[in-house]
Amino acid sequence: MNEDQKKKYNILGALVRSFLLIAITAIITYFVTVNITINQYLNKANSAYMTAKMSLVKTKLENTYIKDINEEDMIEGAIKGYVSGVGDKYTQYLTKEDMESLMESTTGNYVGIGVYMVTSSEVNGVVIVGVMEDSPAEKAGIQVGDIVTKVDDVSYIGKKSEDVSNAIKGQEGTNVKVTVMRDSEEQEMNITRSSIKVKTVGSQMLDNNIGYIKVASFDIGTASEFKDHYNKLKEQNPKALIIDLRSNGGGVVGEALSIADTMVEKGRTLLITTDKDGKEKIDKASENPIINIPVIVLVNESTASASEILASTLRDNCRYTIIGTKTYGKGVIQSIFTFKDGTGIKVTTNEYFSPNHNTINDVGIEPDIKVELDKEWKGYTSVPFENDNQLQRAIEELNK
Repeated sequence: MNEDQKKKYNILGALVRSFLLIAITAIITYFVTVNITINQYLNKANSAYMTAKMSLVKTKLENTYIKDINEEDMIEGAIKGYVSGVGDKYTQYLTKEDMESLMESTTGNYVGIGVYMVTSSEVNGVVIVGVMEDSPAEKAGIQVGDIVTKVDDVSYIGKKSEDVSNAIKGQEGTNVKVTVMRDSEEQEMNITRSSIKVKTVGSQMLDNNIGYIKVASFDIGTASEFKDHYNKLKEQNPKALIIDLRSNGGGVVGEALSIADTMVEKGRTLLITTDKDGKEKIDKASENPIINIPVIVLVNESTASASEILASTLRDNCRYTIIGTKTYGKGVIQSIFTFKDGTGIKVTTNEYFSPNHNTINDVGIEPDIKVELDKEWKGYTSVPFENDNQLQRAIEELNK
C-alpha cells in the first residue's frame, strides 16, 4: 500500500469512527429522551388518575354520607394517607397541631401538670410513672403508681398515654380535673396548668463514690445540662460513673453527640450516616474528653434513636460496658420540613451506623451484660433502688 492509499484509508477510518460516534450518541439521546418522556407521561397519568379518583370519592360521599363533611379535615386526612403510603412508620405528615406539639417536645417546654405516664396493659389504662419536682402535679398530690381514670370527668380507662396527655394539656392558668385510682379508691384533684420546663437530666452520688446521671431524653440543651450535672458530681471526686439511658426514646441527635464528645478522644468517629444515594457522612469528636473515669451505660427495650447513638459510640470508642436489655433498634434519622401554613412533614432521610459500622436499625444493641427488671417494674421510668436490679448490677461491676 503506497502513501496515497494509506492516507485515503486513514481518512476513511476517521470518517467511519465519526459516523459511529454520532450514531451512538443519537441512539443514547433518543432512549434517554424517550425514557424521560415516558416518565413524564406516567407522572401526569398518575396525577390525573388520583385527581379523578378523589373527585369520584368526594362526589359519592357528598351524595350518600349521612352527616356533614368537613372538607378541611378530609384534605388533611388525604395528605396523611398519601404520606403514609411510603410504608415508613417514621415518615409522617404533620398538621399544625402536630407541629406545635413536636416543637414543644423538642424544646422541652409545654403547658401541663408535670407528670410522666405510660400505657399499661395490666391495668388497661394509663399509669403515672414519674412526677416532676415542684410541678403542679406534685403540689396537688399526684403520686407514682396512680392510675388515671378520668380527665375532666371523661373516662380514659382503656386509652393510651398520648390521649391522656393531650387531654391534660391546655392553656396556662386554666384548671383540669384529674381523677386517679390509688389503693382501689378514686381520688379527684383539681390542678392548675402551668408552663413546664422539662429537666432532661438528673444526677446523684451513690455509695462508694459512684456518680449516677439519668438522661430522660435529648432535647435542645440536654448536653449542657449533662455537663453541669457531671461538673457538680466531679466536685465530690467520683471514682466511676453510671449513665442511665433506659426508656430514653431519643430526640435531637446533636445533643447526644455533644455528650459523647465529653468522653470520646478528639478526632475519633462518633457517628456514620448515609443518605438515599448511599453517600456517607462521618461525625467526629471535636473536643478533648473531660470524663476519664470508668463508665457503665444502662439501656432497655425503650432505649432508642439518639440514645442508641450515644450507647454505641461509647462502647465502640471507649469500650464502656452496656448493661440491661436489648435496645429498640431505631437506626434512622428524620428531618423536619415546614410549610407556610404551619403544617409540615417528617421524613426519614438517613440511616446511621455505629463507629464500627454496626447496623442499629431493626436490630438494636445487645448489652454486654443482660439483666431484666422484675416484671412488676417493667415500663416504669422510676424504680425504687432496692428493686432496680439493673442499676445494682452496674454498681456491682464498678465495685469489682
